[in-house]
Amino acid sequence: MVFRKRVAVIMGRHFCRLYTQRQNRSLRPPWGSYCVGRGDFNVGVELTIVQTATIFGMKPGCHREEDFIMARFAVILPAAGKSTRMSGFQRKKPFVELKGRPVWVRTAEHFQGRPDVCQTILVVSPDDMEWFRETFKPNLAFMDIEVVAGGASRAESVRNGINSISEPAEYIAVHDAARPLLTPKWIDQIFAAAQIHKAVIPGVRISSTVKKIDDLGKIEATVDRTNLVQAQTPQVFERSLLEKAFAVCRNLSSVTDEASLVEQMNHAVHVVDGWDMNIKITTNDDFRMAELYLNALPKSAGSAGLHPFADDLFQ
Repeated sequence: MVFRKRVAVIMGRHFCRLYTQRQNRSLRPPWGSYCVGRGDFNVGVELTIVQTATIFGMKPGCHREEDFIMARFAVILPAAGKSTRMSGFQRKKPFVELKGRPVWVRTAEHFQGRPDVCQTILVVSPDDMEWFRETFKPNLAFMDIEVVAGGASRAESVRNGINSISEPAEYIAVHDAARPLLTPKWIDQIFAAAQIHKAVIPGVRISSTVKKIDDLGKIEATVDRTNLVQAQTPQVFERSLLEKAFAVCRNLSSVTDEASLVEQMNHAVHVVDGWDMNIKITTNDDFRMAELYLNALPKSAGSAGLHPFADDLFQ
């Protein structure tokens, strides 16, 4: 007989998570190094909130039931762009095969099977919808993902994705479908930061000298790079905040990322350190770089949502 056991897992220094263990074995929290404690429990033992908190080293007084509720994230993957900057490929960049598997599949599987992700939505151009569903029917059959039609711009595509959220998510994460190089640890970090700041993006500090040029290519000025970062995704926001930002924006066609929408409402958007390998495949050179970086990522980084087409089944 299999018993349910409720055990709390501390995430970092700020969060705890509810994890339901249904297997007759020792607890192995799914968040790895983010746990500050772990323990073995006899099958059938019901742990109280206070016992659980004590086992995992929680501070006195942090024993409320609500402290053990897992935040839920809906993930939107925009893949409706035109891919005009990539040449030599017969498919748009999210649909190109990166070492044997489509880029969008590698991207989506980072979020598949995560206990804190309640819905994953891929946004595809209406012109590609029929072709996409037919071409990737085997993948879609084994992935818990919803495919919706995009709009005329990135922001309109993301809005369509937001309107398709059917699960009770408290947070929305928007991640470029053409950024397949993630790790579970990076996602853990950005999700945790979102629960503190309500609006957060990863950013990579600029190390090279930055020049401003005119229309003829002549240097006009050297820009101070001290506080400059290159914005990345996943960009994660409290759901109500992002929904409001889209509702009040009058010109979605000019919006290049979700953070700029929230900025327009004078709401602070926090930046956490991004990751150099988290590149967006935009050009042919990006694609070649992604092939190299793929081998440098931790082996488990691309297998969160293991399915019959995952690499690990063939190694």
